[in-house]
Amino acid sequence: MKIATWNINGVKARIDNLVTWLKECDPDVACLQELKSIDEGVPRERLEELGYHVETHGQKGFNGVAILSKQSPDEVNRGLPGDDGDEQSRFIEAVFSTEKGVARICCLYLPNGNPVDSEKYPYKLRWMERLQRFAEDRLALEEPLVLAGDYNVIPEPVDCHDPKVWEGDALFLPQTRAAFRKLENLGFTDALRSVNDKPETYTFWDYQAGAWQKNNGIRIDHLMLSPEAASKLKSAYVEPHVRAWEKPSDHVPVIIELDV
Repeated sequence: MKIATWNINGVKARIDNLVTWLKECDPDVACLQELKSIDEGVPRERLEELGYHVETHGQKGFNGVAILSKQSPDEVNRGLPGDDGDEQSRFIEAVFSTEKGVARICCLYLPNGNPVDSEKYPYKLRWMERLQRFAEDRLALEEPLVLAGDYNVIPEPVDCHDPKVWEGDALFLPQTRAAFRKLENLGFTDALRSVNDKPETYTFWDYQAGAWQKNNGIRIDHLMLSPEAASKLKSAYVEPHVRAWEKPSDHVPVIIELDV
């Protein structure tokens, strides 16, 4: 099973690139973030024409997540549990039958958290605490579980071009990185880093100051695997060439292959 995550940065603005990429990459499951569209506004017809089942949890103007899949999911859940008052569309979960049982795939768009001296940063940390509790509950099922998405977390200094630039940023603060490590310590594997320890392995390049041309990037898009999923990992890689396309997202796809 080929599973991809990609912050599309506007599904309507990026639909041509998305269709081109789906044809080229041919993932079985694609987790998309930052749709910036309500459910009814997602151009699902063009995706369905390619044979994809489309599940969305949209929001007008910003946020929004989707799971595209070649087979229909057995179960879909929208919204991260733990805060009934949270109206931001940042989480969707789908369960798929496989030849060897089931695969549970979650698509998440973790809050950015900037500026740090605003309510946005405490919200980010609370969201990460909710993700931790959710992950603990799902691990008890002992199923292949993938938490895929834009985490807005730079885990280590090697995951950014210049760590000094990111000091004080919500993506790189010690509290943020500690919360990410707490998730890892539950038993999750960072899929890409488990097979690739090379520096300058990035998934995001800002639109400003020639970041792409200078390879001034960061790695903030992750696929975290439960032990049952990690044991079935065949490969993990980034597709940076997509960033060079016309009208690109500032993120690129990250892909894993699982033997499920």
